[in-house]
Amino acid sequence: MSLQRSVDPGQVGFDPARLARIDAHFARYVDTGALAGWQLVVTRRGEIAHVSTYGLRDREAGKPVEPDTLWRIYSMTKPITSVAAMILWEEGRLQLTDEISRWLPEFADVRVYDRGSTLKPYTVPAIEPIRVWHLLTHTAGLTYGFLQTSVVDGLYRAAGFDLYPPVGFDLATATAGLARLPLLFQPGTAWGYSVATDVLGRLIEVVSGQSLDAFLAERVLGPLGMTDTRWWAEGPDAERLAACYAPDPTSGQAVRYDAIGRLALEKPTLLAGGSGLLSTAADYHRFTQFLLRGGELDGVRLLGPRTVRFMTRNHLPGGQDLGRLSTGGFAETTFDGIGFGLGFAVVEDPVPSRTPSSVGEYYWGGVASTAFWVDPVEEVTALLFTQLVPSSTYPLRAELRQLVYSAIVD
Repeated sequence: MSLQRSVDPGQVGFDPARLARIDAHFARYVDTGALAGWQLVVTRRGEIAHVSTYGLRDREAGKPVEPDTLWRIYSMTKPITSVAAMILWEEGRLQLTDEISRWLPEFADVRVYDRGSTLKPYTVPAIEPIRVWHLLTHTAGLTYGFLQTSVVDGLYRAAGFDLYPPVGFDLATATAGLARLPLLFQPGTAWGYSVATDVLGRLIEVVSGQSLDAFLAERVLGPLGMTDTRWWAEGPDAERLAACYAPDPTSGQAVRYDAIGRLALEKPTLLAGGSGLLSTAADYHRFTQFLLRGGELDGVRLLGPRTVRFMTRNHLPGGQDLGRLSTGGFAETTFDGIGFGLGFAVVEDPVPSRTPSSVGEYYWGGVASTAFWVDPVEEVTALLFTQLVPSSTYPLRAELRQLVYSAIVD
């Protein structure tokens, strides 16, 4: 499945000449060697106003980016898993306020880091149990080992939880292992980017009685027609997979990064609900349109419109923003003026981050510099696909917002 422009940009309020700036700007990243290639999609009012590709999906093999190129979407898996959890919520099979230990008893007596070192940490009992909404909002106190910003991150790495989980772990054993590690903070008191969505994936398995991949295929990906979204690429599909790159620390040139890139060619032992999927621009476009349309696409409704609106409000304690509650470290967002909903960052005030977004825009991205956003006010969606790790290397997402919003002239 590929995408084509479905409307003249002027018919949906875009200036075509201003939209053309997008390709010219991002082409420079490829022409200077900073990126290998990219794919972009911009829509308004449900119509595709701009779609483009540039450069190579595999520079060393000389293979161009094609409309059906497969991309590692990493943390853009999180919103999909969050939608799956909310499907169960709409069916009354869980409550957002439920303690997760109801289904995952290993989390019944979690402890919280208080002081000390990785060699001798001191912990205290959790005052508040981890609840379902804590997982959806990254306020559970979990973290990521690769962040390297706290003693708890170090404890994760010592236990084998770095960018990837310990070899041989599946989702059940990984979740059990994470439950034995201390929390970074008391649940519900701060925001920390984390493995929370992986734990949410395990929760979905236990509540539904299905494996995460089976549940996503049956209840989300299949109904939405996301036929190219999968956990790994094999056979002929492996030829469509973009190579993964990282910046050379001296030259800034994109250098092939097969150490993690090749993992997408192997069936994973662990289905990571927070980072495991590969997808195409056409597939993720369908996901953004499902969100923009309030939980329905092509006559198939997965969520009610009020549920989508509820998911994309700020659920952080006290209505605070990430600038006040974030524990720091790596994240796919700026902090000031940004809240967090049930699976998405949410713009509360665009001024502090100096981006011309609308209040209520929601979004997320992946560690290989992929990104999407949905703006229900302007009825705009945008998608960016490339494969450069880490996503903090260049301000690609902020620049795309500048270019897209400055092209709206109605």
